[in-house]
Amino acid sequence: MGGGEETKTGEEEKLFDLNDYTIIKEGEAEILMHTKNEVFYNKTQVNNRDMSIAVLRTFISKRKEEHEALLSKRIKKVLKVTEDRDSGSDPPTDSPKPNGKSNGECEEKPDNEPCHTCAEPEKLPEGKGQGELKPPRVLEALSASGLRALRYAREVEGIGQVVALDNDKASVEACRRNIKFNGSVATAKVESNLADARVYMLTHPKEFDMVDLDPYGSPSVFLDSAVQSIADGGMLMCTATDMAVLCGGNGEVCYSKYGSYPLKAKYCHEMALRVLLACIESHANRYKRYIVPVLSVQMDFYVRVFVRIYTSAGAMKNTPLKLSYVYQCTGCDSFHLQPLGRTVSKNTSVRYLPGFGPVVPQECSDCGKKYNMGGPIWSAPIHDQDWVTSILSDVKSMKARYPAFDRISAVLTTISEELPDVPLFVSLHSLCATLKCTSPSAVVFRSAVINAGYRISGTHVNPLGLKSDAPMDVIWDIMRCWVKKYPVKAQPPEHSGSVILAKEPVLQASFARAVASLSKAQAKKVARFLPNPERHWGPKLRAGRTITSKHASLLGPETVNGILNNNEEQGEEPEAKQ
Repeated sequence: MGGGEETKTGEEEKLFDLNDYTIIKEGEAEILMHTKNEVFYNKTQVNNRDMSIAVLRTFISKRKEEHEALLSKRIKKVLKVTEDRDSGSDPPTDSPKPNGKSNGECEEKPDNEPCHTCAEPEKLPEGKGQGELKPPRVLEALSASGLRALRYAREVEGIGQVVALDNDKASVEACRRNIKFNGSVATAKVESNLADARVYMLTHPKEFDMVDLDPYGSPSVFLDSAVQSIADGGMLMCTATDMAVLCGGNGEVCYSKYGSYPLKAKYCHEMALRVLLACIESHANRYKRYIVPVLSVQMDFYVRVFVRIYTSAGAMKNTPLKLSYVYQCTGCDSFHLQPLGRTVSKNTSVRYLPGFGPVVPQECSDCGKKYNMGGPIWSAPIHDQDWVTSILSDVKSMKARYPAFDRISAVLTTISEELPDVPLFVSLHSLCATLKCTSPSAVVFRSAVINAGYRISGTHVNPLGLKSDAPMDVIWDIMRCWVKKYPVKAQPPEHSGSVILAKEPVLQASFARAVASLSKAQAKKVARFLPNPERHWGPKLRAGRTITSKHASLLGPETVNGILNNNEEQGEEPEAKQ
């Protein structure tokens, strides 16, 4: 911005009345929020911000470890080369080379050209991998009040510059006001710019070690520029709040935004995570880059993914192996994954080929109904369990510094016990609803799966969800054995449950209590799924909208009545909707 504009902004900041603002404290940051909803702020996102700070701390730690390992490796390589040269015996001189020079002699060179044969021992290359590691630069692409950027700057040790962007002038003014309000540390580390995030990221390629996207709605329009602005090995943190679209409410809209077709099923929230990851990978691949997810979370009313981005044309070829289409039966809970690609290895060469298919017949082999097809989705692991363990231990060691400690530690604990290599899950209650039978307890069902020789775990997405590497015919055999123990009333023969129960089970399930039927967290009675801390804990009104009585379901009747009464006292009338 020009100097004149900066002076004008400074004058406006001096004139503001503190009585028009509410001081909001979160973590170590404080912000001034205007009572007229001029700048967006959502208290519910404290979970999101706390989780991001925990991941950012672990990222800085891991980044330092990786840098030191790279430096050590390069030093060892240089020392080995030097030792080989020092200990090498003199080469024989009785067999001259074709050019007439002996093996140990140097060929004559022009005066200005160095002789590489007699050169000094190799030195460490300049740049990445040598010397001190620069503090990571962070970009918050959609900053609004700047609370997230301020918390990063004040709470995360070892962080470098934090750039906060917004294309709304009121938001940038509020952000600058909040930066000054938070003192010298914030002033030194955080800068606020009025800019379109897409243009800014495109004009600053590979400049940021971490980019945070937390838009009001879909992040799809920002992804292409975001993957270009991140340095190699950097991290993208991305939130999507358009859950109705991602969970199958508007499949055609989801396809237009994310390039995948969602399915309405019990696993729809996990599928939303995998659709978003597949979309980010698609954008990264266009620039010979690929992603490595370290943590993927579904909380409250949104999904949030944390992925590292690397550049490698060779590794990028593995992308089709990480994507799959999903076939979901319309009559029962059976689902099957169809990988996009496969590899064939011969000696040292690897060939990339299309995946074999179809994986399912025209009609479901369990109930006889048709399949819906969705995807492609990310079918590779969505978490790095080493990272999850590190993040969880860091959170527990700094309990007092996380306002939402209980919630994020519960989510991370559940994630740490998920099967990392099993995409999607089944719902025990939904299986029983199909068969019209009483539900076995989760422990009994888990025991039957374990006794059959398969693995099973919970999922952080759904308290009733169960991830297992057991195929669907094994799952249904277990349920058939359960119904034999606890019979059900006869249903119409065309009913899906009737068709499933008409078949005799191939597997004779054992419901004896298995040792691993309870996870470690369950055995210790650690809370894993917590209720919302207060009512109306969810999405809030977009900034700039006039608050009226119809927003009571979002904000709560007490809050809305208080704002409306305050407006009446000041003699303000509600504005007509534009």
